[in-house]
Amino acid sequence: MTKSVPSVSVTYARNGGSTKANALGMRAMQERAFEKRGEPYLLIKSPPASGKSRALMFIALDKLANQGLKQAIIVVPEKSIGSSFADEPLTKFGFWADWTVTPKWNLCNAPGEDGGKVNSVGSFLASDDQVLVCTHATFRFAVERFGIEAFDGRLIAVDEFHHVSANPDNVLGKHLGDFIARDKVHIVAMTGSYFRGDAEAVLSPTDESKFDTVTYTYYEQLNGYEYLKQLDIGYFFYSGSYTDDILEVLNPSEKTIIHIPNVNSRESTKDKIKEVEHIISELGEWEGADPVTGFQIVKMSDGKTLRIADLVDDDPSKRDRVSAALKDPAQKNNRDHVDIIIALGMAKEGFDWIWCEHALTVGYRASLTEIVQIIGRATRDAPGKTRARFTNLIAEPDAAESLVTEAVNDTLKAIAASLLMEQVLAPRFNFTPKNPQSGPQPGFDYGDDGYQPDKCNVGFNEQTGQFQIEIKGLTEPKSKEAVRICKEDLNEVIATFVQDKPSIERGLFDEEMVPEELTQLRLGKIIKDKYPELDEEDQEAVRQHAIAALNLTQQAARIALGSDKKDDEPSANTALIDGVRKFAMDVRELDIDLIDRINPFQEAYAILAKTMSEESLKQVAAAIASKRTSLSPDEAKELAVRAARFIKERERPPSITSSDAWERRLAEGAAAFMRFKKEGRYDG
Repeated sequence: MTKSVPSVSVTYARNGGSTKANALGMRAMQERAFEKRGEPYLLIKSPPASGKSRALMFIALDKLANQGLKQAIIVVPEKSIGSSFADEPLTKFGFWADWTVTPKWNLCNAPGEDGGKVNSVGSFLASDDQVLVCTHATFRFAVERFGIEAFDGRLIAVDEFHHVSANPDNVLGKHLGDFIARDKVHIVAMTGSYFRGDAEAVLSPTDESKFDTVTYTYYEQLNGYEYLKQLDIGYFFYSGSYTDDILEVLNPSEKTIIHIPNVNSRESTKDKIKEVEHIISELGEWEGADPVTGFQIVKMSDGKTLRIADLVDDDPSKRDRVSAALKDPAQKNNRDHVDIIIALGMAKEGFDWIWCEHALTVGYRASLTEIVQIIGRATRDAPGKTRARFTNLIAEPDAAESLVTEAVNDTLKAIAASLLMEQVLAPRFNFTPKNPQSGPQPGFDYGDDGYQPDKCNVGFNEQTGQFQIEIKGLTEPKSKEAVRICKEDLNEVIATFVQDKPSIERGLFDEEMVPEELTQLRLGKIIKDKYPELDEEDQEAVRQHAIAALNLTQQAARIALGSDKKDDEPSANTALIDGVRKFAMDVRELDIDLIDRINPFQEAYAILAKTMSEESLKQVAAAIASKRTSLSPDEAKELAVRAARFIKERERPPSITSSDAWERRLAEGAAAFMRFKKEGRYDG
């Protein structure tokens, strides 16, 4: 039935921890955020469905009652998300105040355009009321109209913070920079994406350093669920029209959201209405639309009836009825209300359907943030729902040269997304250098043999979902910012690296590539460009921590899956943890040089070879090989820098005849650098 090969399959313990509330009615993530309620600048990074909206309510109420702030302004990207901040009777669950928003101040529900709602923001600022909810757009216009001074002494809470960017063209990002520079407001920023802003930084490094971060990982969230225990993520390549192949991966007995491709994408047939009709006709016999909900009623060959919500049809009278039926609070806990939702631009961010078991997406989505949001639709906990999956259908390359390039790009992006999600779903890594003073950390389990003083140890704390891993030769971060990056932002560093086309192309298809060219040179350059304010030693510390996290996850996943494991066989809850331990035990010692010698894309290639036809794989490899170029002056310079480090450590230059491929490459690079320098290829 399911042709999709899971490239990521993670199983969790279901200990119920993330869904249990404390005496104040706070779940684990909310309690962690509330502990930092006194911080003026707070960034909450937490998965979809972990309760960020309610966490903000607790914090905002405390800031208004106990921290001297006049008002709270909640800013959301689109009107539909405003409902997340509707009234909540928090006292019923143990908190000391209820969350209430006077109806006229929830501008997401008010009629009219954003520009017209600016007057309402002005009226609110002059009133004694305490809470306003509006869209990002309304807030931008209001700041432009009234100036940043008008918001002094208030809390500004920005939901779905990844929409903001440090790019000067991003108006909301510029406003936030101005607010931080003036330093007269408190800001709480929230995001469910671990790749905030994708390629663009959300905040400038100076502004970012002012924020205290609360991180609640996917591992903690899913491990603490009551029902959902397995999440699979995979991609499936098809040829011809996707509508002919969709039933290969669509199981009608699973509650599914299908996101059909954008009409401008390669996968689209250019007629979205016909695509929906074709999917419906493939599923069974159409029996009409439900007059109340607008859902399409389809009878399958086995006699079962499917209720399908079509959010693709642009006819407002139809779509509004379907949309309203999906949001009907009376049906929230009714598993039989709807079976399949077909959408194009809708049912992503902030869309809540707890019963969704399968997010099926056709065509690559340009943004990793969007993929995280789509996967988040399937990762809600619900009674009887033990497994969820995300499948990405991608068109295989065909013979036309222009399409081969586009298909290759889509393929590489799908692999990048898969690698990243594996990182996001894994427990958190804390790396420490192994030295004579090293010892066991409290709260960590070091396996059956316990802590071994003469070895590099791997400890795991199931409660916090954290690894403590000792690595020989590891550089530690020195500055506060480098420590923060190693602790909070490794996934964002990895996101930039795995989206770097030259890296992923060479890592997958260049058989002569020496892994250190990726792990040291490419990643080193990416970190230098991303964090220019860090000194060389801190940049190297960040690089080592990032590649250790990426490569250890890949090696652990390979061991956990095992060559004899069937694709649909669930892993044991401890598989990834055991995989990291086994890898650490199998090597003589876990050192950073060893980790640098692993190609971070080798496991992805194994998945690709399973998933794509041999002919298509050859075509992709040929398309990439044709672009390969010789060493550039920039690459030669980077190699020369590494060669200088080699000389310092070994007290001899790298040899061109060495049996070690990386040493030979350093010698080639240093020689090329001298040649380019002689030719005047460098400025200054």
